[in-house]
Amino acid sequence: MAVSRASRTASELSAQPACWRRAAEAAPSVEGLPRPGERVAVTGCGTSWYMAQAYAALREAAGEGDTDAFPASEFPARRRPYDRVVAITRSGTTTEVLGLLAALGTSTPRLAVTASPGTPVTRAAEAVAVLDWADEESVVQTRFATTALALLRAALPGGAAAVAAAADAAEAALAEALPAELLEAEQWTFLGRGWGYAVAREAALKLREAAGAWTEAYPSMEYRHGPVAIAGPRRVVWSFGVAPNGLSSTVAGTGATFVEGRAPLTELVRAQRLAVALAERRGCDPDHPRGLTRSVILAP
Repeated sequence: MAVSRASRTASELSAQPACWRRAAEAAPSVEGLPRPGERVAVTGCGTSWYMAQAYAALREAAGEGDTDAFPASEFPARRRPYDRVVAITRSGTTTEVLGLLAALGTSTPRLAVTASPGTPVTRAAEAVAVLDWADEESVVQTRFATTALALLRAALPGGAAAVAAAADAAEAALAEALPAELLEAEQWTFLGRGWGYAVAREAALKLREAAGAWTEAYPSMEYRHGPVAIAGPRRVVWSFGVAPNGLSSTVAGTGATFVEGRAPLTELVRAQRLAVALAERRGCDPDHPRGLTRSVILAP
């Protein structure tokens, strides 16, 4: 019996806990990781950019040094040089990432995290972490991106233990049934604080990519400054982590469903599963969404 594209996507996202544990084991041997006190920039495109944002927030919160995250196309070239730049690219061929690394030159230490050995990015950075065992067939990213984050996070103080705990929690989330109100909604808004905001943005992207769904994402404290206006029946407001005081009652008053989630990556796994389920319901192909390709390669 042929394996459906949707089931391949589901298989890839279900493999995340094992991939995260392997990344944590590999982290001590990876060369080129940011050092304590360095001023670091992390970059990528799409999902990789959101993982860059999450890592930047985690690194600063750990007291390891100033850490900024930028989409590769918007990197501030005129800013004073960073001590190190980390680029995340699954395909290793993304035009904007390659252009940025070339523009930085050899004076800036550069680490590339990729799933694809032998691709141009492996020649554009002097340090490379190849996570080919976390690569995917699907266009929509799940396990590579979160595994890249796990690798970087594991190198932070207490990071290995945090990755192990996240893997355990994700396994539990994979075994749970998705609530009917999530599946039957017409609109989903994801909220988060700190690094959870970046993961919330990734969750929203997954539903848009895989199922063409109407999704939005905001910092938790910003939600009542306007976006709450769209809350209502058959709409979901999903907090990645503990929500601000009073937010749940505000949302309930609109008739929307409020979900106060657990740790950000646990909730991301649930959102990924929801994205696949919605795609199947809508007759979409989550492996090859409309208008998307595995890598964005632009003509010169």
